[in-house]
Amino acid sequence: RWTTTSPLRRSPRSSAVAHRLGPFLLVAWLWVALGINYVDRQMVYSIFPVLKRDLTFSDAQLGLIGSLFSWTYTLAMPFAGRLADRFRRDRLIILSVFLWSVATLACGLATSLALFLAARIVLGLTQALYYPAAVGLLAAAHSDATRSRALGLHQSAQLAGIVIGGWYGGWMADHVSWRAGFAAAAAVGLVYAAFLSRALPASPPPAATEAASLADLANLFRSRCYSALAAAFFSFCAMLWIFYAWLPNFLYERYQLSMTDSGFNATIFVQASCGLGVVAGGALADRLAKRTPAARFYVAAAGILLCAPFGYLTFAAPTLNLARLHSVAYGFFSGFMVANVFAASYDVISRRHFGLGAGVLNMIGGISASIMIYAAGVLKTSIGFAGLLQWIALACILCAATLTFAAGRYL
Repeated sequence: RWTTTSPLRRSPRSSAVAHRLGPFLLVAWLWVALGINYVDRQMVYSIFPVLKRDLTFSDAQLGLIGSLFSWTYTLAMPFAGRLADRFRRDRLIILSVFLWSVATLACGLATSLALFLAARIVLGLTQALYYPAAVGLLAAAHSDATRSRALGLHQSAQLAGIVIGGWYGGWMADHVSWRAGFAAAAAVGLVYAAFLSRALPASPPPAATEAASLADLANLFRSRCYSALAAAFFSFCAMLWIFYAWLPNFLYERYQLSMTDSGFNATIFVQASCGLGVVAGGALADRLAKRTPAARFYVAAAGILLCAPFGYLTFAAPTLNLARLHSVAYGFFSGFMVANVFAASYDVISRRHFGLGAGVLNMIGGISASIMIYAAGVLKTSIGFAGLLQWIALACILCAATLTFAAGRYL
């Protein structure tokens, strides 16, 4: 159970307020942490042109910037989930914020392609510690009645971080220096890690008999609903991360925008509408879950089904305005999945596996992202982004149907 720290317990009245607001204050503090997380990982995608100039990256090597991060982040996820079920989650969160900020600084100091890619690998390792611990902490603090909203609101920080990171990276490269951009972002993270060390409540680790072991990995997939959700998340992330990694460069090349404008246009429309979708999808799922046990799965499946065609249309649009319009629709419906993927998984796995369950899902999403970011870089001059996305859209639709069937039959 989440408890407040002593500064909020000065009187019976303040104690009562803390009891009501505590879990939502936790959402707020972790929202900022996740936002910084995504600024630090996303800003690089808006400075591809300057990295090609200063560090001699090729298109395929630019794809490696995202893929190496994703591979590292992905492979570390089960281990990070196990740590989140074994040790104090608040300490893991603080350690992660501190270490990834140091890795962000290293990106800005890199003097060669190899050093830059090495810093991205370290960034992936250190950011992996954050998510299972944060999601597990939030899930334990919120009941079934508010879980989708709490996790969805926390996840919406990803959207803000992507918008800010996309704009900020391009603006700093255009007007100041891409190296200074990384240094300033690192400084913000270090300061926030110090704040969290005082603000986060203590989160005692589960008892040894309750903590998940690696042998429990197989138990997660005994649930057909969890397996279908994992497959759907794989297809969803395949499209999502092409948006995150390649849409800024696509707009820069196709519509001759500046790095600032391409980074802004590639993020603001998708992420603002996704934020609305997260709020709507989380509230809808929490409301329906009172009557329908599979509600979170149904809302997540509807999100994948509806967003997939618009993902393809964004990259196939003949004009910038149409690309913006399609990206708004894609973002809104993708928010339904973003709000419910982890909350749905917690409906079919035990509380003692919350960290591992989130870690495995994030690992699956990371595998998908790492493959597709690199594949898009390799295939952009042959079949193009639209050609690749039409096949991913078809896979998303099939997975949405499978998830709906599994939830209806087995939950």
